[in-house]
Amino acid sequence: MLTANEKATLRELALRYANYAALPIHAEKAKLWEALNTGHMMRPMVLLDQLPWNEIDPLGALGGTVANPYWSWFEHLLRHKLYQWEHFPADMVLPPYLLLPSPARSSGYGIDRAVHFSGENENAVRAQSFECLFNTLEDVEKIQTPHLIYDREQQARITAEADELFDGIIGWRFEGITLHMGIWDYIAERMGVTNVYIALYDDPDLLHAMMERFTEATLSLIDEIDAAKAANLYDPYCHCSHTFLPDDARSGNVCKDGQIGGAASEAWGFGLAQLFTSVSPDVTEEFEVAYMKRLFPRFKHIYYGCCDRLDDRMDRILKLPNVRKISCSPWSNADAFAERIPKDLVMSAKPNPAFFAAKTFDLDAVRADLRAKIAAAKRNSVNLEFIFKDVSTVNCNPQTLTDTAKAAVELMEEEYA
Repeated sequence: MLTANEKATLRELALRYANYAALPIHAEKAKLWEALNTGHMMRPMVLLDQLPWNEIDPLGALGGTVANPYWSWFEHLLRHKLYQWEHFPADMVLPPYLLLPSPARSSGYGIDRAVHFSGENENAVRAQSFECLFNTLEDVEKIQTPHLIYDREQQARITAEADELFDGIIGWRFEGITLHMGIWDYIAERMGVTNVYIALYDDPDLLHAMMERFTEATLSLIDEIDAAKAANLYDPYCHCSHTFLPDDARSGNVCKDGQIGGAASEAWGFGLAQLFTSVSPDVTEEFEVAYMKRLFPRFKHIYYGCCDRLDDRMDRILKLPNVRKISCSPWSNADAFAERIPKDLVMSAKPNPAFFAAKTFDLDAVRADLRAKIAAAKRNSVNLEFIFKDVSTVNCNPQTLTDTAKAAVELMEEEYA
């Protein structure tokens, strides 16, 4: 049960959010995102995500006042969203309703990592090393078929609490599930990256057997998500990028129908194979593309890539169905990337997070990097967005995020005036 003070805290946060979300700028920005995502960019869009909150909020002031585990989680999410809007929003859009964590989740593939951490305990991004849990074909049997864990009693309880909490302030919806199909990330964390590279040479049959099992298991999970109508429809966000489209199912702003989302065929999903940056395009096609071609048709749209280098294997990636955005990481050649991506897709450019780690922050260097990518996009008539992400440190100077967000949006407006 929430106490009177906890309810008052959550209502105050909801009111702050409602006042911000009612601002006309959100509808204006959503239209700009729609233009970008449909291949009719008016200007490149900018977002910041995956940030070092241990440095932004070193004393933990952005949360911790609500004891209930579910609502404490929501409190942290909402306080971070409000802080970002107030300090480094860039082209962030706040939907006209609150998004509550989903009461549905995957049970997972059943294999815990054997991981060793180094670095600061408070930092969300730390160096890690992994023990190898897959050594023989028999080990493939460890991979379990994930099932949808859908606590309808919890959903009913949250629904009643949310209706009371936010009555007269703002509507709300559940987020639903956005499926992460970066299976090679999962494998790397259970084998170690070096062991995966060795197995590509010495034991490719093992890796193919693993990918076959993971693919079959994921298809089964998608079936369960479809049956429960649990795929994310109401959070216009996928892998750190806004997904606004004219045909989005975002009408209405109060969840009353007993569902938390829809079928995967109505939703976005995302995939990636980051460690394949250091393998050949042929290996990417054999061990990644061949399997994702069976998963991606189940979704309406796909965001593909993360920190992977993709400019040198764009032809392979374009064999994947339903891809709408492709990541241009700091390890891709932006000129080659812009030349090879189709004109109706989005080049999702990722500035190097090392900019924020320097002892002396160089905003001019950030601008120069943005201009170079803008020039590549203009030469090739490419739709472009910038996502500042994977920022493990700002050298304890979060003002650099504020300065970057402001400068980046100003530069986009100037370049595409």
